[in-house]
Amino acid sequence: MTEFAARIGRTELAATFAMAARARALRAEGKDVISLSLGEPDFPTPEHVTQAAYEAARRGETKYPPLGGNEALRVAVAAKFSREHGIAAQPQDVLVTNGGKQGIFNIVMSLISAGDEVIIPAPSWAGYEQTVKFAGGEPVFVPCPQEEGFVLQPEALAAAITSRTKLLILNYPSNPSGATISREALAALAEVLRHYPHVWVLSDDIYEHLLFGGAQHHTLLGVAPDLANRVVTLSGVSKTYAMTGWRIGWCIGPAEMIKAATIVQATATSGVSSVGQAAALAALTGDQSFQAERVAAYEARRDTVVAALNQVPGLSCHRPEGAFYVFPSVAGCLGKTTPGGRVIGSDSDFAMALLEEGLVGVVQGAAFAMSPHIRISTAAGLPRLIEACQRISSFCNALA
Repeated sequence: MTEFAARIGRTELAATFAMAARARALRAEGKDVISLSLGEPDFPTPEHVTQAAYEAARRGETKYPPLGGNEALRVAVAAKFSREHGIAAQPQDVLVTNGGKQGIFNIVMSLISAGDEVIIPAPSWAGYEQTVKFAGGEPVFVPCPQEEGFVLQPEALAAAITSRTKLLILNYPSNPSGATISREALAALAEVLRHYPHVWVLSDDIYEHLLFGGAQHHTLLGVAPDLANRVVTLSGVSKTYAMTGWRIGWCIGPAEMIKAATIVQATATSGVSSVGQAAALAALTGDQSFQAERVAAYEARRDTVVAALNQVPGLSCHRPEGAFYVFPSVAGCLGKTTPGGRVIGSDSDFAMALLEEGLVGVVQGAAFAMSPHIRISTAAGLPRLIEACQRISSFCNALA
């Protein structure tokens, strides 16, 4: 039997992929499954973006790209960041990556050695924990419960920091909760961080433009520019522009970090798709008017789903301010039994029973380091979401 490197045993595939795979298997059996497990926009990539990629390919922009990203895209990313956050950014501060996920990988692999601690507010996207463990680090989860709006509190952050803490990961709007953070709350976290100069911060802003009800996006560096020498900001085109498959993200940070992250990227993948970069450039510099319509659709879906779920016995659903997820508690369903005879002992039990008996695919909160919850993606058409909520209601009402 092959003995693989220890890092392979420290991580596993995300539960989102596992639930999506099970949903596909049930569909293959002829069952009408509504899968709401993946965090992927259901809208198409804007036409002008696709056209830009086509034209770039026709022009012959199909050779190896610069390691850190094409100059035009880096200029556009720096200009966007400066414009939106009032912080002067330069193209040399930008590293273009193969999706936001590689940006996270680059930063974690640049910073984290065996035994280093990384603070992750929970609930959190599973990829953070996986990457930290892959690097040999120790994830330190700080619970941010529903009654606190799923937002990290300054006293909880201070209590979690030790001499081994190397990195704090922030993600607002959040996957899986959809929570946003106010400027005042970010400022309070910054005040804690000023006392611990050995702690770096990765601010994952990938959902930055998916905001509802007048909510505004604030990023740590915009609130605390004095922390610029240890803050990396991450974003990309995947969510805002419905470009998940194009795999274009970026990191913005201090020169020493960008240099280190570039070394990691050079070792793993080299530069990023030249045609994809042309598409991302068109996304950032082209017509933005479509965004308002799409955000309004996401908001309407959120309102419908939250209202429906809060009428279901056993469920309690926070009203998120951004992203395209809801993260209801299923605490009221624990200990009950499904018509198929399954005892619901955990959110994992709930999610699997809902999929196999109720034909709705969601992801258990345990996959996001907070139980008992489930994550439901609202990146689906409203009629399908309404049907899913009806199925969830029927499933919960049938529990005994």
